[in-house]
Order: sequence, then structure tokens, then C-alpha cells
Amino acid sequence: QVQLVESGGGLVQPGDSLRLSCAASGRTFTGGSLGWFRQAPGREREIVAAITYTYGNTKYGDSVKGRFTISRDNAKNTLYLQMNSLKLEDTAVYYCAAPVYRVDASRWNGDYWGQGTQVTVSS
Repeated sequence: QVQLVESGGGLVQPGDSLRLSCAASGRTFTGGSLGWFRQAPGREREIVAAITYTYGNTKYGDSVKGRFTISRDNAKNTLYLQMNSLKLEDTAVYYCAAPVYRVDASRWNGDYWGQGTQVTVSS
């Protein structure tokens, strides 16, 4: 079993920054990818960013490229999402998941999920 616990969400203004953390316990990942997803009210869940466990290769959703940075600290079993230049449309519940994998050309999924952390961007 794997437990994933997100933290770091909150209420911020447009242009602000936040850093989300996801602490993993119960299993040590030795490969594959880890990822962040988000889901806004009335919208489908979407992949935000993914990173490979071993080499740190990254992928980003088009809407966050250049603003968000995913990283991981394997020694601490922790995944991060640095979010800069936040916009109103970034408001959502953010989830970490591991391992993550591509389902089709536009969708990803994960085996284990955290409970989510709310990010609200409001002026």
C-alpha cells in the first residue's frame, strides 16, 4: 500500500506563487513516473505535470508550461510542484499520484492518489 499526502495549497492572488508537496509512505518507488493532477469544478481531471523517478525527466500540461515546475526528492520520498504566476484558471483541487502512466494521447492516470489540496486563485 502507498499513502500520499499533499500539502501547501491555499488562497492566493493572481501572479502569486505556491509550492505543493506530496509525501509518500508505505512503499519506496524505484522507477516509473510520479505526477500532479488537478480538477476544477465542472471540469475533467487533467494532468498538470509528471516526472520520472530515476532520471527526473519532466512533462507538463500545455496550460502550465513555463509557470509550473515539478521536482522530486527521492531521499525524502517527496514530490513537489512549484507554481508561479498563478492565474484564476489554476483554481482547482490538486492531487499527486504514483505511479502515473499515459492512458491515451491526452489522458493520464495513476495507481495511488492523495486526498487532494485546494488551490484557489482569486483577486
